[in-house]
Amino acid sequence: MARSKVSLQDLAGRLGVSVKTVSGALSGDASIRMAEETRKRIRTLADELGYRPNLVARGMRQGVMPIIGIVADGLITQPFATEIMRAFDNSVRTDGLSVVVTSTGSGRSVETSVGELQRFMPRAIAYATMYHQVVDLPPAARDAIALMINCRGTDEAIPALVPAERDAAEAITHRLIEAGRRRIAFFNLPGLLAGTLRAEGFRAAHQEAGVAMVQDWIRPATRGTYSNQARSLVLEHVADLFAGPDRPDAILCGNDRVALEVYGALRRHNLSIPDDVAVASFDNQVEIAARLDPPLTTMALPHRAMGRRAAEILAGHGAPARAIEEIPFRLVERASV
Repeated sequence: MARSKVSLQDLAGRLGVSVKTVSGALSGDASIRMAEETRKRIRTLADELGYRPNLVARGMRQGVMPIIGIVADGLITQPFATEIMRAFDNSVRTDGLSVVVTSTGSGRSVETSVGELQRFMPRAIAYATMYHQVVDLPPAARDAIALMINCRGTDEAIPALVPAERDAAEAITHRLIEAGRRRIAFFNLPGLLAGTLRAEGFRAAHQEAGVAMVQDWIRPATRGTYSNQARSLVLEHVADLFAGPDRPDAILCGNDRVALEVYGALRRHNLSIPDDVAVASFDNQVEIAARLDPPLTTMALPHRAMGRRAAEILAGHGAPARAIEEIPFRLVERASV
């Protein structure tokens, strides 16, 4: 019998049971009662004959396919955020699910992307962004989206997984304070939600530790909203802060790219890392952080953990999603502190 032609009827005929019994054994439907020995015999024969379920037919009967849809707002083109997709895809595959991704932008709206995914009859649809932000989803798409990843809605009506930005800033600032640093500057990411939340954590850590903070030392790393194309202010800040006797003994950087610039600026002033100035950061962009001299202490973005948790939620495992679920960063200790 050709492996590709094996049907439920073939299995039922060989074993002398009903098609309904075979279907229940292979699908795991607990409502169809049978002896455990019968269930094992059916599954064993199905494996021996190479039976493969007709997923399209099953999807038509059940109204859903074994698919999770992702609407990606630029996500799949960003080096960091692709970690979300890799972890998500690897996790859902263990449940026999597949992932279909469609992107917004270039004239394609969220509503259009959701409509494209709905043609596949997915079990669920998620919306993901390339960086942490607040997203005002159009009303037509809200009812279709079950989870937001790396972003949150304006009204928090849809469950969301986001990086724990404030906690991460508290943790890395406490690490600097524990290392004996008491005069910490922060070159933050202006115009980004991550920057706002990290500044809150930076201030909170100082207050909790009873360490005085210089408000003027929280400075924007770039002119205008942060991006890789925005004009850097790092050289100017380092020249200003180290011009007089009241100098920082540590600099917290908004991300590893900013830290790379800080390394160069400090060396222009013959300052040693970490002896004269400790440097810490966010992201754990390994091609930068691990190759700097000395290697950079940084908070790793939780993108893989977000992908795994999203898969868990949408596949129906574990605890249900909360309105806003913050996923913790991971401290990566290297030699710059």
